[in-house]
Amino acid sequence: MSGSLEAFRGEVRDWLAANLTNELREVSAKSTSVFVDKQHTLKWQAILHKRGWVAPTWPAQYGGTGWSEAERHVFSSECALAGAPPLAPMGLRMVAPVIMQYGSPEQKAWYLPRILSGEDYWCQGYSEPGSGSDLASLSLKAERDGDHYILNGSKIWTTHAHFANKMFCLVRTSREGRPQQGITFLLLDMDLPGITVRPIHSIADDHDFNQVFFEDVRVPVSGRLGEEDQGWGVAKYLLEFERAVAHSAGLKAALSVVIAHAGALADGEGGAEINAPAIRRKISILAAQITAIEASEDVVMAQVARGLNPGPAASMLKIQGTETAQKVQELAVELAGDYAAVSQIAARQPGSNETPVGSDIALTAVPRYFNGRAASIYGGSNEIQRGIISKLVLGL
Repeated sequence: MSGSLEAFRGEVRDWLAANLTNELREVSAKSTSVFVDKQHTLKWQAILHKRGWVAPTWPAQYGGTGWSEAERHVFSSECALAGAPPLAPMGLRMVAPVIMQYGSPEQKAWYLPRILSGEDYWCQGYSEPGSGSDLASLSLKAERDGDHYILNGSKIWTTHAHFANKMFCLVRTSREGRPQQGITFLLLDMDLPGITVRPIHSIADDHDFNQVFFEDVRVPVSGRLGEEDQGWGVAKYLLEFERAVAHSAGLKAALSVVIAHAGALADGEGGAEINAPAIRRKISILAAQITAIEASEDVVMAQVARGLNPGPAASMLKIQGTETAQKVQELAVELAGDYAAVSQIAARQPGSNETPVGSDIALTAVPRYFNGRAASIYGGSNEIQRGIISKLVLGL
């Protein structure tokens, strides 16, 4: 690593030490779900926005940092290792690049500054009942009525729809031709008349997901990205950014927590759990897998630096990243032992004075395990990702 990059790493590390509050570190440490709650993520976003570091992947012309791919990787790694909470990705990492690519000058000028500041908080309207990974089968109907579309139908598994004031949404504007040919991409306000959000509580007792119902909802045509019936291409472009997430830094941080707990847990024979051969073997395998993922991310990082999209490599990283995370979570549950079965919702709330039962790892192990099962499904199931690789890479 070059001297300038090491200097940059030191700058980031020092800034995080000075600006990442203990409250936000606790939020991250106790987080068990897909995202942290809105009030916490926006606190961290405001701190980053003040420094000008809230959108490392954005071009400088839109308020991004202007960093190189290597600098972005260093920044994300240092944030993960410092225990910073994740930012909500729906606006910053997902819809923003699509607005930059497909949006009109007016759409860019309106939406992008509001995404940076956190004034707009987004959710994703993709999945529907009976139409999950088979996204082209979606049926939420949008009929043109002058300068508006009238929407009827529903979306499901809509993360943070109960917090969001904006949604980017795929709708059915035509049933002629192939299913992909009749899809349109819309940006809409969540307070429009006719929108109802109903909670879906997970097996881990978290409320992240929702079902969103549309009953004669009038959405202005000015909220459309791209051409009518051509939203499939827009959606595919977005999914490359959804799947091409850097996993290795977060995986390293998660594994380091597991290793620390394994070193602190007694094995009942006067030693520590980390010295058990079975535990050491699992840790070694996971560490090697994470190193391989990091190397693959470096390859993708080099491609993006040359102006190329992640392409099918995003699918490969999505598979490896999510499945490795699940294995780390499984090991955490194993180390928690019998205490993993205790539901401790109150104790894992930030700021709680409830005393946890058992070791610290037992507080979050099972909720993270349950929520982690979804990681290989959302964003396109890993089976779908393997199909993409077999077609685009292997030519099968």
